[in-house]
Amino acid sequence: MHRLYAAAAAVCVGLLATGCGGGERESASGELLLQALAAPGPDPFTASTARSGAAFTPPPVTPAPKSPSGNGTTLRTISGSTPGLYAGIQETPGCDVEAQIRLLGKDKARARAFADGAGVEAGDIASFLRGLTPVQVRADTRVTGHGFDGGRAAAHQGVLQAGTAVLVDQYGSPRVRCAAGSPLRQPIAVTTAVVPKGKPWSGYRADRVIVVKPATQVVNNLLIVNLADGSWIERPTGTDGEEDARPEVLPPVDAAEVFSDLSRTGAAGTDAAGTPSPSEAPAPAEPQPVPDAPAPAPAEPQDQPVPAPDEAPLDEDPLPLPAEPGSGLPDTGTGPDAAPAPDVHQG
Repeated sequence: MHRLYAAAAAVCVGLLATGCGGGERESASGELLLQALAAPGPDPFTASTARSGAAFTPPPVTPAPKSPSGNGTTLRTISGSTPGLYAGIQETPGCDVEAQIRLLGKDKARARAFADGAGVEAGDIASFLRGLTPVQVRADTRVTGHGFDGGRAAAHQGVLQAGTAVLVDQYGSPRVRCAAGSPLRQPIAVTTAVVPKGKPWSGYRADRVIVVKPATQVVNNLLIVNLADGSWIERPTGTDGEEDARPEVLPPVDAAEVFSDLSRTGAAGTDAAGTPSPSEAPAPAEPQPVPDAPAPAPAEPQDQPVPAPDEAPLDEDPLPLPAEPGSGLPDTGTGPDAAPAPDVHQG
């Protein structure tokens, strides 16, 4: 049965610095927690609700462009509606949503902290979780994660290893890491030198980490890659996979090449000071004197060539960063205006 997202779930839509999201205000420290796909990590909220499935082999990911300032790493942003961003197994959920609800229901303190970290009301946890969709990330993904520490949701910046089981919302954003039952939010900028924490996995490269940018409209169906045979699956959002189907129209991209073509994604980055790094353009050439020449006779209108329209530039709109180090970005986590902030000085 399709799990409808409860409209009553109150989602934090203000600046993180105003106090929404509990530990979000401290999440701009320099530590970057590397989280292996099946490891619970430090301070999990619950036991793992991830379900083991087919072996995962990550697709190739093209390195992101270098930051124009020469400092830090530019992270690629990819819309949550992108076909092939996630993977799964036909009619098989990668996470047990009902088990997650039961585990949180047994501990009121953890439930309150989970709601705070997720940006929802404590009474809406069940409906919030049932409105999410279980999938697996196909590339190492930057997030704001949370640990249950001292009775509260302690925020940290982290990277989820490709293959990690997550629950995503109706805008395609990761919202729960199933191996630890922990809430996820959009990443925010780190304004100091990044210190990776944890053991890097084989194949980890800072310049191959992506940021999932919430889609601008609600995504009714996620187009994910079948881990069993590499085919496409259309999974309605808010379902466990029981309504999976083959797409009537296949995406115009090979599933193995989703992350290998930079023209399909935007890129955003920051320099050492945490300032957005726009695309670097060559300086204009110095004007040269032009010798006088008789003006040519005007051509007949029908003889004038029609200029071809300019090709639309890639969407490389830098994401806004906080005016002061340590302050947050607007983050709905489930809204179209949420903007993921890239990282600086990736280890």
